[in-house]
Amino acid sequence: MRVVVTRPENSARRTAERLQNLGHQPVLLPLTRAVHHPEIAEAALAGPHSALAVTSAEAVRVLSSRGERLNPYLSQTLYAVGETTAKAAEEAGFRDIRSGAGTGAELTELIASYTSDLDAPLLYLAGKPRSPKFEDGMHAKGVPFVTAEVYEMTPIAYDEVFIRDILLDPPVDAILLYSRENARLFCGFAAPHLKELASVQFVCLSGNVAEIIPPEFHRNIKIASHPDEDGVFALL
Repeated sequence: MRVVVTRPENSARRTAERLQNLGHQPVLLPLTRAVHHPEIAEAALAGPHSALAVTSAEAVRVLSSRGERLNPYLSQTLYAVGETTAKAAEEAGFRDIRSGAGTGAELTELIASYTSDLDAPLLYLAGKPRSPKFEDGMHAKGVPFVTAEVYEMTPIAYDEVFIRDILLDPPVDAILLYSRENARLFCGFAAPHLKELASVQFVCLSGNVAEIIPPEFHRNIKIASHPDEDGVFALL
């Protein structure tokens, strides 16, 4: 299969390697690039907090960029949204990692089961834009937290000729979509080519991502049974 990978470049190359090993033809189309704000991360870490929460590996990369300055915090409890983010945290040196099942809602449930009597708020190291579901869940559970936006994903501009060639020469078979923002950006780029893409598969990390796909493609949507890359790959 000819498979479009819409993840940021660092993550996309690892995904592409996996696709090649499975006999697919990956097509890299990163739609965003990460802009890190390490100074915000440092200021947030210096403030009072009981534990850390991250819903993406990108937030962990911001922390890792601090090098030895991160050492005082590596013994703190870190709640990670899923296995991929937990692995990134482990590689960064964190020693007390509690991993959720892959979604913000599930991470909320995990945190709430541990934090009934906090002496300081949880520190959520977040990106922008992001889904509000994790923060909404934390409010609903009454878990005190503060949010620090330590990175942002900025869109990459492509001209229409480039997009047309990527998608139609030759036609792609599947699009991998790991976030709502990437789904939104891709659908915007693909809009002029909807008729030619009538049979393409939209392989989505979660139902939250799939909600962005236009109605005319709903019959083409596949949603991972568990929100991680193994779940996505199982659909190809």
